[in-house]
Amino acid sequence: MSLFKARDWWSTILGEKEEFDQGCLCVADVDNSGSGQDKIIVGSYMGYLRIFNPHPVKPGDGVQPEDLLLEVQLREPVLQVEVGKFVSGTEGLHLAVLHCRKLCVYAVSGTLGNVEHGNQYQIKLIYEHNLQRTACNMTYGPFGGVKGRDLICIQSMDGMLMMFEQESYAFGRFLPGFLLPGPLAYSSRTDSFITVSSCRQVESYKYQVLAFATDADERQETEQQKHSSGKRVVVDWVLNIGEQALDICIVSFNQTVSSVFVLGERNFFCLKDNGQIRFMKKLDYSPSCFIPYCSVKEGTINTLIANHSKMLNIYQDVMLKWATQLPHVPVAVKVANLQDLKGVIVTLSDDGHLQCSYLGTDPSLFQAPRVDSREINYEEFDAEMKQLQKFIKEATKTQDILPKSEKDRDVTVTAEVSPDLDAESQAIDSEVKAEAVPSVTIKITIQSRVTAQKPILAVCVQAPLAVTCDQFFLDDLEPDSSETMVMSVFLKGNCSPSELEGNCVLSYNTSTELNPEGIPKVAQCNFRLPLRLICFPAQPSKAANHKLTIDTNKPPISFVTIFPDFVEPSEGDQANVLGFQFLTGSKTTLLASKTSQRYRIQSDQLEDLWLITKELTLRLEEHFKKQNCKDFACTFSGSIPLQEYFELIDRHFELRLNAEKFRELLSERAVQFRAIERRLLTRFKDKTPAPLQHLDTLLEGTFREV
Repeated sequence: MSLFKARDWWSTILGEKEEFDQGCLCVADVDNSGSGQDKIIVGSYMGYLRIFNPHPVKPGDGVQPEDLLLEVQLREPVLQVEVGKFVSGTEGLHLAVLHCRKLCVYAVSGTLGNVEHGNQYQIKLIYEHNLQRTACNMTYGPFGGVKGRDLICIQSMDGMLMMFEQESYAFGRFLPGFLLPGPLAYSSRTDSFITVSSCRQVESYKYQVLAFATDADERQETEQQKHSSGKRVVVDWVLNIGEQALDICIVSFNQTVSSVFVLGERNFFCLKDNGQIRFMKKLDYSPSCFIPYCSVKEGTINTLIANHSKMLNIYQDVMLKWATQLPHVPVAVKVANLQDLKGVIVTLSDDGHLQCSYLGTDPSLFQAPRVDSREINYEEFDAEMKQLQKFIKEATKTQDILPKSEKDRDVTVTAEVSPDLDAESQAIDSEVKAEAVPSVTIKITIQSRVTAQKPILAVCVQAPLAVTCDQFFLDDLEPDSSETMVMSVFLKGNCSPSELEGNCVLSYNTSTELNPEGIPKVAQCNFRLPLRLICFPAQPSKAANHKLTIDTNKPPISFVTIFPDFVEPSEGDQANVLGFQFLTGSKTTLLASKTSQRYRIQSDQLEDLWLITKELTLRLEEHFKKQNCKDFACTFSGSIPLQEYFELIDRHFELRLNAEKFRELLSERAVQFRAIERRLLTRFKDKTPAPLQHLDTLLEGTFREV
């Protein structure tokens, strides 16, 4: 425990139930303002991109509306954000956003605001690359010694380095002996890419070697390169560190020396350009992220290392100089210049706690007031008191201190899910093989207190669930008006969804005197679908391959109380076992212990445990909340079934790989059949029309089957 805590300069919580990781944070002057002040760019796995420019009135202030310059939803998970010279013909900074299967480069610009909401910021897509392989991370720099621009290198999950020369794709090379992706960094001094392989060794690859190596667009070609005459991808140098690495940073605070910093699971390494160890530090904690940030003394480098104990340690080479306490466990840390304050520490946790802090202590600014010995004028005090009481009395006459337009939302959206399933199912084009696919009706009501222009309502549910109509384009809403839309939700794909929550988002414009075209706004709400939508009561199973036990701190509750939609009331309090039959065909059993405070969920398929487990915990929490019980808790003390989980992932990818190979085989056979047909038609043209016509009909039928 540190004696000092990091001084909170500015902080905020991003979104709700969003997830963040190492590459989701970046600081730079992304809008090219030229002021020397950085902006904070944050992406999330939910697809949100946010840009902040903090301006706290005093240290410790929370986020103000004007601090958020931009917030957009990109609809795809954001793996990494970087800022560099990514557009040809200009040396301005642009924003690169890496998705799983796409790389997008945006221009961020701001215009002076002429409305009450201040300056306006927007992003414009300059170009994008659709990736043939699933991305893991990326790095950038002046590959090959180019001047005035940055190229991008993306590492795929199967070990391919994909090079992009700004708007065009250059080439791709597989790393030899690859198993799992690791951190990736680029050294401009040596023109090399440095990573840590699954062999637990640091490896360096020259850009020129990768550029002139034999082209490898398929993984199998890396083995063929060993027997070909082309150049193979050869590692420049290797250093065995004996552990996995969390991150790599390459810094050069002068023109003659650059260092490669590697943060391992238990050690911290500093390497020279040629892979020799400059120094290393054994850590007595589990680190989470780090960043080398400056050189305050000739020949030394300062480094920030955060750990899972919510501590931030500052090292000068291997010597600990300062330790401070953080309010969260950061997964990413940066150093930025914000509002003329240099060296602000920016940290981001995995659940979206973004904080700007500084080190040290705040000086005490309290000074003892000077004693005033003059006599008190009671008449003046009495007159002032009467005046204040008059102000208070006038203020309390009005119940609403603020205008309603400020107190209440302009537009509200509410969703009401029908308690019963539809008498006549509205499911269409469902792939479920069950005899009947149920549906449930949702009624969405929009209430507007102002004029809402161009309203568009979007209804989103988790696939494979589907909505009969997921988007509505409405006429302008008049003040004090309401609109109601009705749709149904059903299971479309032949598999179970990961959750039963959905949400409604209404986008609209409201006009002002300075902006009659309207200011874009959003209103949204969430809803929860019934469990009966994807399963129905069934006979419980006594045996199962996978079991999960949930411990609670309260006596077990009868299933008649918490699952009335699955248990008949005639069963009474004796209902301590329940069976769920999914529409996809699998079955899950839920048991409540009679002697202990435990519940067991069991099924023959591991993936079927999740929904019933989540539904059980939600219903238990709702039950005890109604009982005004605030200390109810659910815990899991067993071992996490990682082996079964990994086997499930392996089977999924094996099926996917077999399907891709089958499609490739069918495509090859189709090409061969077409070639045979052309040869036969050319050879026997105008000689035997009837057999040729029969052959052509046969081949066309074969192609249709393919």
